[in-house]
Amino acid sequence: MRRGLILIFVVLIVVIALVIGFVVIRQLLPQTTQQAAPTNVDVYVAGQNIPLGGKITADVLNTKTLPQTMVTADMYTTADKADLLNNKIASIPLSQGTFITKGEVTDASQTVAIPGPSWATVIPPGMVAASVPTSRFSLSSYGVADGAHVNVNVCLSFVDLDSNFQSALPNYTSIVTAPGSGTLTLGIHSEMQPSTDGRIELEPSLQQPKLVIPSEPQHSRVVCQTVLQDVVVMKVGDFSQVSSSQTAAQQQQQQQQQTSAPTVAPDLITLLVSPQDADMLDYLVFIKAQIMFVLRNPNDQSRQATNAITLQYALSQDNIPIPAKLPYGTQPTIGALTQPVLPNDIPSK
Repeated sequence: MRRGLILIFVVLIVVIALVIGFVVIRQLLPQTTQQAAPTNVDVYVAGQNIPLGGKITADVLNTKTLPQTMVTADMYTTADKADLLNNKIASIPLSQGTFITKGEVTDASQTVAIPGPSWATVIPPGMVAASVPTSRFSLSSYGVADGAHVNVNVCLSFVDLDSNFQSALPNYTSIVTAPGSGTLTLGIHSEMQPSTDGRIELEPSLQQPKLVIPSEPQHSRVVCQTVLQDVVVMKVGDFSQVSSSQTAAQQQQQQQQQTSAPTVAPDLITLLVSPQDADMLDYLVFIKAQIMFVLRNPNDQSRQATNAITLQYALSQDNIPIPAKLPYGTQPTIGALTQPVLPNDIPSK
């Protein structure tokens, strides 16, 4: 009898354990299945700035992984790759990192209305394209090309001015005559040349005052400094002349025809800068400053604080001594430094 009761209890415990195990497994099974199912989707984004009418190719695309819940129906996923790369162009300018959606691309056979020149669409928001006159020397021997990164160096020449006349010092002087009417007349006698304003110095030997006047016009003082760093070059030379009413394909065909024409040395460079920097460049151009474009590595995004270069800085920084005044010299005398002419530089007759 006692064995029978024990057996009944054992059976009841086993049955209860099985029921509890079944309930627990049934509750955990849907969660496990849901976790095992894929939850992430790869969608396409712009791998670089794509202009309006730009061709959609694998080279300009990247992928980004998103949870399934964040993927909308108009996004292009990797499952839509064949459709996205099937003769598609951008219907609006696409910035790097932008999600590619069905409303932002269209078939290349469709006409894309381009408001203005197509190259204006590559200008980043908040930036402008500013053109500056240039030459082979200021373009690093034409090493600067479209898309290059440059520093902008500027050299300025300063002179002292009379703040009222706004003319270079020293001033001219004349004599004041007193006519018989008693009024004073300021003028320059016709038989006299205007004299230059000078200064009174004491002659050391005779201890007599003398008027010292300059022997030549005022020498300007030059300073050079880096004003902009890591600036992107949008274009070297002229932009091609295309009509805004043309389709992207027609514009591309016309640009190719103009590219095949004989090239000329570029005399303009167009930079992507802020509006404030564009104002600065305009000012430097109109005051005839010397502007240099120094080529740099596009992967180098560093900024370096530079010192303005003047004659005093060059002498002190590089330990350049000022030659002493000696009682002898070389012959022939040298008035100015010029590049020597080598035998191979002399044209043959």
